[in-house]
Amino acid sequence: MTKKQIDEMSFLDHLEDLRWHLIRATLGILVAATLAFIFKNFIFDVIIFGPTRMSFPTYEGLCQMSNLIGIDDTTFCAEKFPFIIQNRTVAGQFSAHIWTSIYAGFIIGFPYVLYQLWSFISPGLKNNERKNSRGFIIIASLLFFIGVLFGYYIVTPLSINFLANYTISEQISNEFDVSSVISIVRSSAIAAGLVFELPILIYFLTKVGLVTPQILKKYRKFALVIVLILSAVITPPDIASQVIVAIPILILYQVSIYISAIVVRNQKRKEKHV
Repeated sequence: MTKKQIDEMSFLDHLEDLRWHLIRATLGILVAATLAFIFKNFIFDVIIFGPTRMSFPTYEGLCQMSNLIGIDDTTFCAEKFPFIIQNRTVAGQFSAHIWTSIYAGFIIGFPYVLYQLWSFISPGLKNNERKNSRGFIIIASLLFFIGVLFGYYIVTPLSINFLANYTISEQISNEFDVSSVISIVRSSAIAAGLVFELPILIYFLTKVGLVTPQILKKYRKFALVIVLILSAVITPPDIASQVIVAIPILILYQVSIYISAIVVRNQKRKEKHV
């Protein structure tokens, strides 16, 4: 579809076009969700319940680090966690299977969702804007998957380890519901994946003039407070975990400032040539 054809489209035509892109994106997620549904054992036994076992790579790495610095830490070096996972509702396991497959489908199909979004937006862009935005799908997908891995291998095990070993009385035994365990893994991975899209968001906000490098620098202190609050929300309430999560987010914020500066510099350069 050419830009001239795009300009001639009515508002309802644009809505119809958007509807079909959303339908294709949804179908892509459903296809990926079907694959996740079929490979149930791998999704649950390996991925979902991986951080609930002390053999998980994160715990082994933290155990080795604590031994190297001479700390006798039984939290990360224990043989197993002091809890069991159970299901308390009749349809609990089936419901967990369905919803976990859908969320897994969203993660797996994220590049295709971006592709559909880009297919809807790109025809309305100028040729130079389209060239400057080349690689959007690859970069955005890469950032998302890095964020998902960070959430899965860092945020999730830190949260489970802290909450599993936290106790208010020796008379209470931990018997976690399966939906609660899945929720921690799911929310940590997807939330981190979306947070890692910050540079992409800043890029487009700068392109439309809503954000400038000066604004980002001016409100850097406020951003630091927001990052610390966000870290406190998605991690257990201990300083070490919050710092571990806050560092990459602060790095992303600084990268976003550089990206915004590059966009503004390129825009000024184009204005001089006009």
